[in-house]
Amino acid sequence: MYAQLQAFELTHYLLFSSLLLNVLTCIGLVKIYFAKREDVVTQMQNIIIKENADLRQSLLNQQYESSQSQQSHFNNLSHQLNNSILNGFKNIAENSQSVAAQQRQEQTQALKWHADVVGKRIDNLTQNTEQRLDKISDRVNEKLNEGFAKSIETFNRIMQRLALIDEAQKQISELSTNVTSLQTILADKRSRGAFGEVQLYALLENTLAPNQFSKQAKLSNDKIADAILELPQPTGRIVIDSKFPLESYQRMTDLQLANADRNAAIKQFKQDVKKHITDIATKYIIRHETADSAILFLPAEAIFAEIHAHHNDLVELAWQQKIWLTSPTTLMAVLTTAKAVLKDEATREQVHIIQQHLTLLSDDFNRFGKRFDQLARHIDQAANDVKQIHTSAQKISGRFNTIENLNLNDEISPELADNAGK
Repeated sequence: MYAQLQAFELTHYLLFSSLLLNVLTCIGLVKIYFAKREDVVTQMQNIIIKENADLRQSLLNQQYESSQSQQSHFNNLSHQLNNSILNGFKNIAENSQSVAAQQRQEQTQALKWHADVVGKRIDNLTQNTEQRLDKISDRVNEKLNEGFAKSIETFNRIMQRLALIDEAQKQISELSTNVTSLQTILADKRSRGAFGEVQLYALLENTLAPNQFSKQAKLSNDKIADAILELPQPTGRIVIDSKFPLESYQRMTDLQLANADRNAAIKQFKQDVKKHITDIATKYIIRHETADSAILFLPAEAIFAEIHAHHNDLVELAWQQKIWLTSPTTLMAVLTTAKAVLKDEATREQVHIIQQHLTLLSDDFNRFGKRFDQLARHIDQAANDVKQIHTSAQKISGRFNTIENLNLNDEISPELADNAGK
């Protein structure tokens, strides 16, 4: 509607412009026509001014009338447009209400249907959930029972282990006390010597028989050896003497000791070991009484390892003096070898007895062969006798059968008479 109004105003404006242009053209022509007449100019100007004023007034009147007409037409159109819009709104409202009512009805039905479906699904879901929860509850209870059982079992094991730990703690405490006592014992030279002898005797008693070694044996030079291995000739009796240079070794291995003091301790340690080697070689190697070598037993593995690792001169001296340096581990190997030698010697001493028993066994085996041959002959004879008895039994049975099938008045056939003696 607004576009129609604009088109109408544009048409009126074009008509007015065309009329104004024609008027101005006529005025121009009149001015040209009367240009040469000066006397007429003023008159014409007045006429033109008057006509222009009249024309202007006429145009203003027409413009006002046109404006009033357009305003009236616009008001009519606006009124019609408002009425049309109101009617449209009313129709839309009515249609909207009907559509809304229909939609509400459809939505109500759809909601009811969805509510039924959702209710069924919720019921199914609730049932499935309850079933699954029951299964989960059963599994959880089962797992909890298993977990409780395992926890109780684990707790019992922990208690047992704690009891073992307590027992071990007590043993450690006792061991600590024993170690303290051992340190106190090892602080005295005589106690260290006794400790080495006890360890030596324990190794001997655990490896050899009582008749294969001697303890605190006195030699022809009135020297008493800690122990002697009673080995066969040509080795002979080997003396074992226990030495324990602990004091000088502890000073030598003290890290807080100054270098000069440590060197002095090393020197003292080597002197002590050399003295032990020389004393054993001098006292316990006696020609035609003991073996040409002896054993120096060091009760501590650390001292044995120190000598072999850092003091080769001591090892060389012991080799020259025919003194075997041993520790608890290496002495066990020496004693095991000695045990094998003694066992081999005992076997050689019993060879003649074994030969006698083998001779007697051979005689017994020969008698067994002869008696077995006799038994075989008796078995063969018994088998032949059994065969003959079986043949006689068959003949007797056959004759009984024949007697049952014959008459008593029949004569005995010659064949039966001949077979009767067989």
